Amino acid sequence: MADVPDLFAAPQDRTHVHISAVMMDSAIDSGMFGSWVAGRSIARGLPRPVPERGGLRVDTNSAAEICRWIFPRATPGLLELAEEVSQPGCLLKVCCSAEELRAALPERWQVEPTGYFMTALVGWERAKLPTGYKLEVEPGAALTRVQLRAQVGEVAASGFGAETAEAFIYDRIVTAPGHRRRGLGKTVMTALRESCRNSTLRGLLVATEEGRSLYRTLGWQTLSTYSTALIPSAVTATPAWPVS
Repeated sequence: MADVPDLFAAPQDRTHVHISAVMMDSAIDSGMFGSWVAGRSIARGLPRPVPERGGLRVDTNSAAEICRWIFPRATPGLLELAEEVSQPGCLLKVCCSAEELRAALPERWQVEPTGYFMTALVGWERAKLPTGYKLEVEPGAALTRVQLRAQVGEVAASGFGAETAEAFIYDRIVTAPGHRRRGLGKTVMTALRESCRNSTLRGLLVATEEGRSLYRTLGWQTLSTYSTALIPSAVTATPAWPVS
């Protein structure tokens, strides 16, 4: 289990930059949000997040992106970055709707469909392993990997869970197209939850619109919308997993 320090530095005074009151009115706790970002970095083998501009910077340095700045709410620093950054491969992520983010950024930024920052404080009914699938759990000190394999050996569904002192982070919950609507996602989530050493920890994740439907059936609640902006390039590498 990894300890996560308070990642957010004291806010700087940048009152000359104006932000929509709607975007600033976020109920997301900075400490909880920092735990999610730190846990996500553990789940993906990325460097520890660095406080910057009122948010957190993660240096991903992958074929698909250089880095990302992640904010629990809009800050003047977010808008300053939006004006300064012009290189493809740098992402801005913030707890607000896609429409709100689009309205706040220069035209060169492309805004992706809205996602959802979600939480669960309690467990859910244990999912049974569907017939014809084999469950594989690879536990670690702070990271657990779960896979469901079909009879032919292919990976039908998978997911990762990272445990910190403050939260348990679910990441990259994926079901292959040919195996959907069979309860595999719920089985992966159950296996990850059961791997958590501290059953009282809050669960955290970011979901797509489709994923949110699954998580809501398990009792998860939406804390905030969550949106991504990027600068398109002529040639963009395809990431191995959905960006969230």
